Amino acid sequence: MISKKIYKNQIIKHKLRRKPNRSLAGDVGIYIVLAFFSMLMMFPIFFAICSALKPLDEALKNPPTILPRNPTLDNFLDLFVTMSQGWVPLSRYIWNTVFVTFVGTAGHVVFASMAAYVLAKYRFPGGQLFFRVAVVALMFTGMVTSIPNYLIMCKLHIVDTYWSLLLPAIGASLGLFLMKQFMDGFPMSLIEAAKIDGANEMLIFWKLVMPNVKPAWLTISIFSIQNLWNNAQVQYIYTESKKMLRYALDQVSLGGIARLGQQNAIVVFTMAVPILFFIFSQSQIMETMATSGLKD
Repeated sequence: MISKKIYKNQIIKHKLRRKPNRSLAGDVGIYIVLAFFSMLMMFPIFFAICSALKPLDEALKNPPTILPRNPTLDNFLDLFVTMSQGWVPLSRYIWNTVFVTFVGTAGHVVFASMAAYVLAKYRFPGGQLFFRVAVVALMFTGMVTSIPNYLIMCKLHIVDTYWSLLLPAIGASLGLFLMKQFMDGFPMSLIEAAKIDGANEMLIFWKLVMPNVKPAWLTISIFSIQNLWNNAQVQYIYTESKKMLRYALDQVSLGGIARLGQQNAIVVFTMAVPILFFIFSQSQIMETMATSGLKD
């Protein structure tokens, strides 16, 4: 209780600092610039949604138009009908994707946070070397590591199982790097105060550290969800009933120009989940700017 009050007082003092003086014209100019760049960032999403609502004749029109003249949901209905005609039910693809995305994201956040907490707040032989190896691993893309990962999974006999999708997601180095950088700024005095109050390491980690670094692990969750939700991983999964939803959607998009409307609907469907997760968690993520500067 004492450590939480100290942390809240530090946040209040941080927010009550005197704001820099700016003129009204300067504030208006800043808002205009931010609104302009916001519209630029939102335009691809807006155009994708408009394209998904166009009938086929409008989608094939040249030059293309932005707003649909006769908006319709037929593209989404046709996509659902096409997906339902496969010998593997659509619900099975959805279940595989939801399961892998949820378990992979949760495992990544938990293990990355535990490792980052130890690396950031404790000194032990090999700790800095381990973190440097994790940083170097960020330089390699999935295309580079796909063959070594496949060989490792073959040795572990987990190819064509959910573990072949979960282990690379849980052990990704990006979460460790972000959490470690964020936890470096977490005041060590709060941890010491919690130990004086009688809390053990697990209680400190779950009750004190994790709630106060919520913006950090929400940010990691966004990256993880985006990666897992839109990842087909056909090189690790062979059984049709275990494949991801993105694989089934990619098969639909191979239908050619006749399925252009369904392809536009697929674009909206694949980007919807990561965007919605970001919208509902953005208020917590923005708090990173207010809390990451706190030092001992």
